[in-house]
This record gives sequence, C-alpha cells and structure tokens, in this order.
Amino acid sequence: MRMRRLRSSDGLREMVAETRLSVDDLIYPLFIVEGTNIKREIPSLPQVFHFSVDRLEAEIRELEDLGIRAVLLFGVPDHKDACGSTAYDENGIIQRAIRQIQKTSKQILVITDVCMCEYTDHGHCGILNEAGEVLNDETVEYLARIAVSHAQAGADIIAPSDMMDYRVAGIRVALDEAGFVQIPIMAYSAKYASSYYGPFREAAGSAPSFGNRKTYQMDFRNANEAMREIALDIEEGADFIMVKPALAYLDVIRRAKDTFNMPLVAYNVSGEYAMILNAVKNGILAEEVIEETLLSIKRAGADLIISYHAKDWAQKRRDAR
Repeated sequence: MRMRRLRSSDGLREMVAETRLSVDDLIYPLFIVEGTNIKREIPSLPQVFHFSVDRLEAEIRELEDLGIRAVLLFGVPDHKDACGSTAYDENGIIQRAIRQIQKTSKQILVITDVCMCEYTDHGHCGILNEAGEVLNDETVEYLARIAVSHAQAGADIIAPSDMMDYRVAGIRVALDEAGFVQIPIMAYSAKYASSYYGPFREAAGSAPSFGNRKTYQMDFRNANEAMREIALDIEEGADFIMVKPALAYLDVIRRAKDTFNMPLVAYNVSGEYAMILNAVKNGILAEEVIEETLLSIKRAGADLIISYHAKDWAQKRRDAR
C-alpha cells in the first residue's frame, strides 16, 4: 500500500475527497439598519455591510444568483429601551426586512435571530431586575413575543440566541398557540461566552453596558455541559441545534454530531472571520485558508455553517467553473 497514489493528481484527490462543501451548506448573516439607501461597510467586518430595508432587494437577488439558500437576520434599531420593545413591534426593523425579502424571493429561507441585546438600552439579552441581574422566566415571555412577531411577518425559521433556560419550550408553545406549528426552531444550543464576538457587537451595537454575559452564555471550559444544553433544547422542541463559535469548538461540534441525530449548525463567528480575512489581506495566509476553515467545520460534523465568508466563497466557486 502506498498512500500517496491517491494524491498524485487533482482528479484523484477530488475523486476520493471525504468531505465536500456546497453552497447549500451555507447561511449568510445580514445586518439591517434603520434609514434609507444605506449599504455601509462595517469597519470591523470587511466586505460585510449594514443594509437599510430598501437596499435588501439587490442583495437578496445577488445571493439568490450565487445559490445561497438562507440568510440570518440581525436588526440594528435606532430606538432602545429596557424591555427591547422594538424587537416585537410589527413595524420593527426585522419585521419589515422579513416582508421585503419574502416579497423579493421565494427561494431564500429567512432565519431570524431572536434575542434582546440589540434592542435593550443596557445591551443584555433579557429583562433586568433592580440589581442588574437577567431574569430568566420573564425574559422567556418577551422572547416568545418576539418569535411570534417574526413568524407573523413571514419568517421561515426562528433562531433564539439568548441562552435562557426553557426558552425553546416557551417559544414553541407561543408559536403553536399563534398557529405557527409548521415553523422550525433553530436553537443556539451551545453558545459560549466568547471573546470571538467582538466585531459582531460593534456591527450590531449589542455590547453590554455593564458586566458580561457569563451568567447565561456557556463557560468555554465546559464540553459535557454543552451536551446537556443540547439535550434539553431537543427535549423542548428544537428542530436544529447549534454550536457557537465554531473554530475553537470543533470538539464540541464533533461530540454533538456523534451524540445527537439532529440537523447540526455551526456559527463561524465574526472574530473568526475577521481574524482570517485580515491575515489573508496582510499576506500572512493564502486565500485558500478560507475554504480550509469552512471544510474543517464541515468535517467536524456540521450540516450547516453560518459564515460571513459564505458570499465570497460562493462567488469564487462560481467564477472557478
């Protein structure tokens, strides 16, 4: 046996490749802002933009042309308050964006991030008490209200990212009672309190004004706990499970894939994206590292990958044909 035989040409290497990445595997995040005629590059996320609702049509048609089948929406509202009221406003930024995208394309699935951090004046993911602690059960009631408002606007998939206990169950009950039995929940099941979120927090204006999120997001030292979190979300009715971030948690992705027979999503987060892209732009790494990175996440066991690389990767794949 000579292992190098099957590596001796491009054709042979392609024939025996164990892991393949398809544009169908990718979900592209979009940041929606108030205003009109806005397409503004985000400084901490090169090649990623803020869009006003009226500029979404062109972007959605471009994504559709590239074969990207799903987007994940994040809202950046002008108004914020203690209970994140614009998050569940029927004319809120995300609700209007959903309607615009659904009017533009029937091919692209609209996934909506359900959380409160972008909408609260304190930047935490829930309702606070007088001591500044995030209240779990009270927050779940608001999250359920947000989820229903997204479904009413036409969302295809609801993705709660808050990490409150029992929020999947609360959202499932609320959706069912509102007549949205068919809408799946993509749960951020193992979301870690990570320093890799820095660029996102700038893009979404969602950094907490005090403290941190370690009382509700997971401790990055723990992997067994992630399996318990995922099991609970499945029991509560999650249709997809997610691990976030991806690159520093490939072991968790692999364990989740081996343990649970569920559609598994990995979020290749903003810090991972910015780190790699900056290394490429500065000539430290070759551009091929982007595909290597995405394939590593797929190889670890992810069925779907949320990534800011998705659009550029799809464009380069199409150009190469």
